[in-house]
Amino acid sequence: MTDAHTTHSHGAGPFIAAIDQGTTSSRCIVFDKDGRIVAVDQREHEQIFPKPGWVEHDAKEIWANVESVVAGAVAKAGITSADVKAIGITNQRETTLLWDKNTGEPVHNAIVWQDTRTDALCKELGRNVGQDRFRRETGLPLASYFAGPKVRWLLDNVEGLRERAERGDILFGTMDSWVIWNLTGGTDGGQHVTDVTNASRTMLMNLHTMQWDEKILHSIGIPAAVLPEIRSSAEVYGATKGGVLDGVPVASALGDQQAALFGQTCFDEGEAKSTYGTGTFMLMNTGETPVNSYNGLLTTVGYRIGDQKPVYALEGSIAVTGSLVQWMRDQMGLINSAAEIETLASSVDDNGGAYFVPAFSGLFAPYWRSDARGVIAGLTRYVTKAHIARAVLEATAWQTREITDAMTKDSGVELTALKVDGGMTSNNLLMQTLSDFLDAPVVRPMVAETTCLGAAYAAGLAVGFWPDTEALRANWRRAAEWTPRMEADQRDREYKNWLKAVERTMGWIEDEE
Repeated sequence: MTDAHTTHSHGAGPFIAAIDQGTTSSRCIVFDKDGRIVAVDQREHEQIFPKPGWVEHDAKEIWANVESVVAGAVAKAGITSADVKAIGITNQRETTLLWDKNTGEPVHNAIVWQDTRTDALCKELGRNVGQDRFRRETGLPLASYFAGPKVRWLLDNVEGLRERAERGDILFGTMDSWVIWNLTGGTDGGQHVTDVTNASRTMLMNLHTMQWDEKILHSIGIPAAVLPEIRSSAEVYGATKGGVLDGVPVASALGDQQAALFGQTCFDEGEAKSTYGTGTFMLMNTGETPVNSYNGLLTTVGYRIGDQKPVYALEGSIAVTGSLVQWMRDQMGLINSAAEIETLASSVDDNGGAYFVPAFSGLFAPYWRSDARGVIAGLTRYVTKAHIARAVLEATAWQTREITDAMTKDSGVELTALKVDGGMTSNNLLMQTLSDFLDAPVVRPMVAETTCLGAAYAAGLAVGFWPDTEALRANWRRAAEWTPRMEADQRDREYKNWLKAVERTMGWIEDEE
């Protein structure tokens, strides 16, 4: 142990570096033994929109940005590669890339998770079975979101690509694979790997065997030669070649939402985290068995440490949470800044009878109804903009409650506590409302950068920087906790009203075609 007065002089190592290759930017954070942030560097990349509904990224730009933020964070921390014990990776999930293994050149821009160009292909793959054709094996419904159909689209639409792929010249990867391959040497011996969490989002991995599923590969039309090797989320994949961290082990990979689950130390069954950003992603640890969802959730791999058994999770996503506050500000002009919504909503004691269901682009979990559109229900002359502001915050809390209910139905596990992160968690009224509606404690950690922290934790475990998950639990610190203050009968009454309002959103768009 260092003396108290030297704890914050960051000359003393050792450290772990985490690379977060996200949807809008890439960043690198250097963490110390206490899990505290020593330095951060971040760089945005271009969002490319070739057609409506299509979203792409330039993978070479992203790799250049990754190199730059790693160098930047190391420089800001004033350290050298000798002080860094491992590098962890976390990434935007499902974003799909194919590249030439001999030249290192991407054959096309990466197709981003939000991209909808595979809609028709997914319908066609569903044939007479529909959305659930591969759900038993993969835990996922057939949707344009996942990577497998994106690979097939590229093979069908890039001239001569299928032949090159079958010859063994082409590599497929989600962004974790692209970053690891380049870090570990690229064309000079780069490691072509992915981890179980990212593999579980391709729709090509069998959740029960943790291997690529040959029948599904055949059905979707993807040659096995392009696929990376599936590894655990916490092990040494190889050493960095070149760059400021030359020789440092690359020792973890986790999709961003799973990294947040890990960074929030949700290591026990029933522990859950929810990330409140533009939309919201909630994951619950369901232990060592994958739980099939009959309530509109995804079954996914939570993490796998080395050769231990994989840990599974149920995942629910809400389309509109933070973006509803932005809408109130930018489209309605009811507030001037996002922070103002809390002040406005706090000026009244309740929602005045108003419920706001923001089904702007349909309803996500647990309904998956693309025919739904937004509704404000229960309006009377009594309702003011303050009541609507309150209804806006309650919408995020009720939508979270619906997902926790679905998780309990599917898994039989009651939510013990909800750990939260993301931009909206600075809203204390929202946090109290969440606790009231869930009837469970809501906990916010000291380190808000949970995604990067998760990648750092996993990499640190792999190289013995931290001895075990108990040490990580001890390392994780809470900043604030909210406990329920609402009467049960009031909660039930308002939930019933919320569900009535949700019903009113459905069937608005009559003919999708």
